Amino acid sequence: MSYPGYPPTGYPPFPGYPPAGQESSFPPPGQYPYPSGFPPMGGGAYPPAPSGGYPVAGGYPAPGGYPAPGGYPGAPQPGGAPSYPGGQGFGAPPGGASFSGYPQPPSQTYGGSPAQVPLPGGFPGGQMPSQYPGGQAPYPAQPAAVTQGTQGTIRPAANFDAMRDAEVLRKAMKGFGTDEQAIVDVVANRSNDQRQKIKAAFKTMYGKDLIKDLKSELSGNMEELILALFMPPTYYDAWSLRNAMQGAGTQERVLIEILCTRTNQEIQEIVRCYQSEFGRDLEKDIRSDTSGHFERLLVSMCQGNREENQSVNHQMAQEDAQRLYQAGEGRLGTDESCFNMILATRSFPQLRATMEAYSRVANRDLLTSVGREFSGYIESGLKTILQCALNRSAFFAERLYYSMKGAGTDDSTLVRIVVTRSEIDLVQVKQMFTQMYQKTLATMIASDTSGDYQKLLLAIVGQ
Repeated sequence: MSYPGYPPTGYPPFPGYPPAGQESSFPPPGQYPYPSGFPPMGGGAYPPAPSGGYPVAGGYPAPGGYPAPGGYPGAPQPGGAPSYPGGQGFGAPPGGASFSGYPQPPSQTYGGSPAQVPLPGGFPGGQMPSQYPGGQAPYPAQPAAVTQGTQGTIRPAANFDAMRDAEVLRKAMKGFGTDEQAIVDVVANRSNDQRQKIKAAFKTMYGKDLIKDLKSELSGNMEELILALFMPPTYYDAWSLRNAMQGAGTQERVLIEILCTRTNQEIQEIVRCYQSEFGRDLEKDIRSDTSGHFERLLVSMCQGNREENQSVNHQMAQEDAQRLYQAGEGRLGTDESCFNMILATRSFPQLRATMEAYSRVANRDLLTSVGREFSGYIESGLKTILQCALNRSAFFAERLYYSMKGAGTDDSTLVRIVVTRSEIDLVQVKQMFTQMYQKTLATMIASDTSGDYQKLLLAIVGQ
């Protein structure tokens, strides 16, 4: 499905804007220098997940920027970061398609019957099914209502006027102090496409970069959130992957969250954007930063070749369930390549049918078996794929919950998920959050954040 105004239809009719021949480049080349040291250090590390969940990972590494030697074309000096967006102009890689808008996932028709597959440790509020050994609470299946399509909390604003919004933002930042509420009112109520047009209008009207002006007026988590909202979404995913691998250490959880949950089209555009903006090959960076079975799974995800046929072959599901059982629970040791092949290639509706067949073959659900046969990040990656096959919105609800649960807040995860899902399925994520945790997402955000950062998050999420 798609939303009004998506993909973007181009710039507002400013005289001479964009330059002739560059109408498809969005925004124009080198328009926004990207600030160094982004994102700022957030709160504490990601709190421990429940049994069988993700391994504990720290927050973002200390700001240091991108390496310059041997890096991408036009690299800044050490301590800097790639231009924003940068390179040859976001959206116009050689021979590539435009990245001007975030592709919407196809209608998700893999919902259906009540939850059938339990997750180790369960979820708060889950009902204990009698048909499964152990009596774990189930991972919630996709509700029938969600199968008709997904919905974001942010829609394109009616009667949009980029020049008027640019003027409002200029006045909010001019003189002593900053009118953060005015900034929140504009940014939270415009689609990403409209925000790109506001950036273009601002530069046309004032000869200044809106991003640089905002950065000079903001700091901390508010700055990180605003900058994320003004990044074209495909670029934000590509940037998040680059940031997760550059410098010391690797943020494996970010790689899993993005590569194991996006559609084929989204992944293919991310790969092209990563190359055009950072001058780097995503698959090569993954190979150099990860290893073993986890590396192979991520490389498989990078191909963006998962089957997307919405129909289900029940005979294949039965055969795959038997193969997975023989590759894991039914033998000594584990045939990891069999799990990789099936989970990386089958469509989500097909995987859901396979999970149902597996519970009959093995008298144990597939998520539990993965937890018994694997550990570490490969376990997390495989479980993420299975959870998205069952209910993608529930996966993101779980990630949001554990970004705020316990001491400290993983602000980077909170910002990334709220921003990336805001125009896709944040309405459904909110519904699943309430169902799984008996509290609203807005309530938890309100108790875990403060100030203008809290106001903007709540404005995006909606009450």
